[in-house]
Amino acid sequence: MNITFENPDKINGQLTITVEKEDYQEQVEKTLKNYRKRAQVPGFRPGMVPMGMIKKQYGTAVKVEEINRLLGDKLMEYIRENKIQMLGEPLPSEKQEPQDLEQDGPFTFMFDIAVAPEFKAELTGRDKVDYYTITVDDKLIDQQVQMYASQGGEFVKADVFSGNDTLTGDLRQLDKKGNTLEGGITTESGMIMPAYIKDEAQKKLFDGCKPGDIITFNPKKAYPDNDAEVAALLKVDKEQVKDLDSDFSYQVTEIRHFQPAEVNQQLFDRVFGEGTVTDEKSFRQKIADSLQAQLVQNSDYKFLLDIRAHMEKKVGKLEFPEALLKRVMLQNNKDKGADFVEKNFEGSINELKWHLIKEQLVAAQEIKVEEADLKAVAKEVVRQQFAQYGMANVPEDVLEQYADEQMKKRENLDNYVDRAVDQKLMEKLKTVVKLNEKKVTLDEFNKMMQEKS
Repeated sequence: MNITFENPDKINGQLTITVEKEDYQEQVEKTLKNYRKRAQVPGFRPGMVPMGMIKKQYGTAVKVEEINRLLGDKLMEYIRENKIQMLGEPLPSEKQEPQDLEQDGPFTFMFDIAVAPEFKAELTGRDKVDYYTITVDDKLIDQQVQMYASQGGEFVKADVFSGNDTLTGDLRQLDKKGNTLEGGITTESGMIMPAYIKDEAQKKLFDGCKPGDIITFNPKKAYPDNDAEVAALLKVDKEQVKDLDSDFSYQVTEIRHFQPAEVNQQLFDRVFGEGTVTDEKSFRQKIADSLQAQLVQNSDYKFLLDIRAHMEKKVGKLEFPEALLKRVMLQNNKDKGADFVEKNFEGSINELKWHLIKEQLVAAQEIKVEEADLKAVAKEVVRQQFAQYGMANVPEDVLEQYADEQMKKRENLDNYVDRAVDQKLMEKLKTVVKLNEKKVTLDEFNKMMQEKS
């Protein structure tokens, strides 16, 4: 077997493999002998089928399979041993000539290989990168207190409608004269949240209403272009409201007002565990500490984005084998077609450039991800999920249990590895580059992120 590699422009490689008969013959003969032992052919005892018959029936297929196996093994072995930084997968060369595999060979196979451009990505103390620390101010703490209070709140009956109250009432379809339409739509216990009515004139009809009041309104005007909402309110099929234009009477039977929880010991215990916080001042401080820890993740994420922008500018433009990479991309997205490749190719190249840069940074900083790192990421993901529901005091054993379950799912692991690498890289690079530290409010930070996107 002979293997040669040509790479004149450093990015478009062509690898040629010549397979001789002696490269595959021994394994083919061994496989055919095994076929002969198992062959069931009428007129012959097991294992006594003539080898000529076995070769005639299976010989070419076995040879093709063995050659394909050899090609795959030797191709990847050559790339690995010669440290060729291949992008994507090898593709059969457009210069490949047909090979008659019925013959003994030699056979010549050519592969096009996209090779990563050569460049150097380095960071030192001479590189200056912004790092934004988000300050936890009273406004942010107030918002968090309100969120916890809302999560611990409940609906209570009210005497007068206001704000975001929910109404329950009975609906009656009316005729043109404003009387109940005989045989019309009648709905009991229909629920309405006037705050979500689209038409302002219709919304205003409910201002200040009380239980027992009868309000005349038009559902189709209240929810224009939303037959699904109208059908849900009237408890009928969507088709029934398609051409509906009637007014309805709505007799209010109940008003429910959402009452946030009081900021007291009961709320303190609910959020941070019994007895952990005993007054509002320490409650707010505990929230501030928790927020600060969460906001560091935002700061680190922005820092990595700024590192990326800094490095992409520092490395400059890279030359990629675009024609070949488009073929690779099309091969991986056959169902989406050439239009998909054209629309997404530039974005794909930008991500590929950053991937190659990050690979060098990770190698330079000797970043390695252990199982403990993946476990820490999984626990943080679970902790954030619980926090979304206002549960800030989840016991450690519960986090461990949920994290273990998440790590059993293969689809999660790649994401956890990426997050662990990013986290360790960020921490390391903060000690390598010169940080231009700046303090900003969360509003200022969010505005920067919106402008960046």
